[in-house]
Amino acid sequence: MVAGRSLGRRFGWLWAAYAVSTLGTWLAFDAFSLIAILVLHAGTTEVSLLAAAGLAVGTVVALPLGPWVEFRRKRPVMVAMDLVRFAALMSVPAAYALGRLSFIQLLVVSVVVGAADIAFTAASGACLKALVRPEDLLVANGRFESTTWTATMLGPPLGGAAIGLFGPVMTVVANAVSFLLSAIGIRAIGGREPHPAPTGAPPRLRVGDLFEGWRYILTDSVLRPLFLNTVLVSGLIMATAPVLAVLMLGRLGFTPWQYGLAFAVPCVGGLIGSRLAPRLVVRFGRHRVMRTAGTLRACWLLGLALVGPGTGGLVLVMAVELGLITCMGAFNPVFATYRLDRTPADRVARTLSAWSVTSKATIAALTALWGLLAALTGPRTAIAIAGLLIMATPLLLPRHDHTPQHEREPAGDHT
Repeated sequence: MVAGRSLGRRFGWLWAAYAVSTLGTWLAFDAFSLIAILVLHAGTTEVSLLAAAGLAVGTVVALPLGPWVEFRRKRPVMVAMDLVRFAALMSVPAAYALGRLSFIQLLVVSVVVGAADIAFTAASGACLKALVRPEDLLVANGRFESTTWTATMLGPPLGGAAIGLFGPVMTVVANAVSFLLSAIGIRAIGGREPHPAPTGAPPRLRVGDLFEGWRYILTDSVLRPLFLNTVLVSGLIMATAPVLAVLMLGRLGFTPWQYGLAFAVPCVGGLIGSRLAPRLVVRFGRHRVMRTAGTLRACWLLGLALVGPGTGGLVLVMAVELGLITCMGAFNPVFATYRLDRTPADRVARTLSAWSVTSKATIAALTALWGLLAALTGPRTAIAIAGLLIMATPLLLPRHDHTPQHEREPAGDHT
């Protein structure tokens, strides 16, 4: 079947590198916030600043990295970004052991790691496109998506147990080591990666090059609405997360383990959706699957405004999250493949970098805005407003199938 075919040893190493680093990231989920609270005794304002400023400043630092990555071999860049993240994260337990850990260091490390994340993502998309045949891109992206949801489901509970046994700094060590192992896996891909061929681009970085990714996205009639759709959807979903946490853990009296369970169990929907995506594309076509899944994922968020106390409320959150995550699991690999197919090879890194920078900046801005909105109107009202707004985002999905006729998936099953 489509989803079960081998993509070769070289993709296997790339997949393994992605899996180990993703698991490490989710093991250390919220580790910096916990360190700030438990070790540095930071208050609410400082913890919020750490989350928002690290994300926002990291995107600014990453601005010149997209053009820089575009004209360099991608695997060495990926290895370098893994090693940067390893070194930055290891500075935290080192400073802690010496009694020198400070809030400023956590902030600087979060900025460095955030910028390296964007550069790595830009390079990895171009690497994948060069490593895998066009007809295998959807299968590859489906495997990455299923890996993400598996790590999301397993990482936070395991990380929570590790924090309970060894303290929050230990999960930072695990995350750092995961990036080192990722670098080793990428090096093991082997083979000579050719240097990107000159395409008339200037040998030195110009100011205009920083915006080339956005220029390409916004002038493409298909990518432009898809860009606005995905940025707004992710921003609205993430903006409601802290508000929902305050509602559940504060007013409704859920315990931390119940809160964690409410979001860990539904991640199985991401596995289901990502496994189904290639089969659905074979049967219904890529455009129809992307449009249907993209529409359905916008219908769930409003339900979180109805959460109540007790078992019923917990079940409601899990049901809503299961529906949302299943739709996301089906949408994301199809969308990622569609975006790579639509983007020329010599623009992939800049395009993905611009996409990632915008997404992270939007999440930071909307998270701050929704925190203020919740303070003014209450958590339920803020979540409901986000739920109503997100229901309008399917209007930004591509309305027509722009895939050339000879490239469209035929109906029927593939073996």
